Amino acid sequence: MHSSAIFLIEFGAIILGLGLLGRFAGRFQFSPIPLYLLAGLAFGQGGLLPLDTSEEFVAIGAEIGVILLLLMLGLEYTASDLVSNLKTQYPAGLVDAALNALPGAAMALLLGWGPVAAVVLAGVTWISSSGVIAKVLGDLGRLGNRETPVILSILVLEDLSMAVYLPIITALLAGTSLAAGSVTLAIALGVAGLVLLLAVRFGRHISRFVSSDDPEKLLLVVLGLTLLVAGIAQELQVSAAVGAFLVGIALSGEVAEGAHNLLAPLRDLFAAVFFVFFGLHTDPSSIPPVLVPALVLAVVTAGTKIATGYWAAKRAGVSAKGRWRAGGTLVARGEFSIVIAGLAVTAGIEPSLGPLATAYVLILVILGPLTARYTEPVALRLTARWGKPSPTAQGPLAKAQTAVGDQDAVGRS
Repeated sequence: MHSSAIFLIEFGAIILGLGLLGRFAGRFQFSPIPLYLLAGLAFGQGGLLPLDTSEEFVAIGAEIGVILLLLMLGLEYTASDLVSNLKTQYPAGLVDAALNALPGAAMALLLGWGPVAAVVLAGVTWISSSGVIAKVLGDLGRLGNRETPVILSILVLEDLSMAVYLPIITALLAGTSLAAGSVTLAIALGVAGLVLLLAVRFGRHISRFVSSDDPEKLLLVVLGLTLLVAGIAQELQVSAAVGAFLVGIALSGEVAEGAHNLLAPLRDLFAAVFFVFFGLHTDPSSIPPVLVPALVLAVVTAGTKIATGYWAAKRAGVSAKGRWRAGGTLVARGEFSIVIAGLAVTAGIEPSLGPLATAYVLILVILGPLTARYTEPVALRLTARWGKPSPTAQGPLAKAQTAVGDQDAVGRS
């Protein structure tokens, strides 16, 4: 009874604190994600007041949070949208991998960590956080924007790439044979392909099976199906997030709309728990020794992600504003980066890799919501300033046009 009471007190305090932080962020109109992370940092390992009793429950809640975030993203699009986007955006996925994986690999080699650590750190810097970005898109009201399908296509390509990357990195860290690694990879690819095939070809039948006029039954069936598929996918070496996303893709029409309305509050609750959990497992004392290389890597790869999003959105015919928004939104790293770094830490290949990855992700998971919001206005202001001709360099025609513009402005005023 005593431990149960402490658990209720701890978890209740966490939820109450999240609500107050969310209200504070809403008052000043910015995403609460950085505040959730800092709260977790303050009450985690090495923090001001470590929480022990509720840690296991928070860990499970965090995993459910990621699954729900990806499910809700999938509900926004149909299977045909997904296939169309993947066909048209695969070059953006290649550019994304090249621009963002190479800095991580180069940093590991410069630090003398060896080729295996280079492959690991390349994955950490390559993969954007689907969970953070999904929350940011919702907070900023951009789910219906023209650049959002481009962003989601890149995220889906990254998540599906994890079905290939994670078995490879697991084999490298374990030192297993090529044959054993190939079997693991084949199973992962087969499962991902099967789930995608079912989502594309039998989406209507799945929606009909799930459909119900009773909100309670619809909620239970959709949530149960999502957790079941996510768990099976993870057991078969495929990301649970990919499984949840594909369940959302498979549902369409009124079922998708009803499930979205029912699951939105649950998503917000468990997503907040996920971000707190991330902070809880970051020891503040491990950050200072690796802060400089983490900052350098964060600055470089923030720039390469912005360039990736800008290029992909431009290729899709999105306006300049949308291009900058796409680039800024992709900056955040999170859950996959931590999973990759965790594999390396467990294998014990390089003691400093874990703290560096943690500091790097913490920087970008805080910076990501800010770049998503402010990259567009800052970039447009700077380009307007740089593109404006100097008065002394204007020719007679430019001066005449400026004078006419000034007269028009006066007339309108």
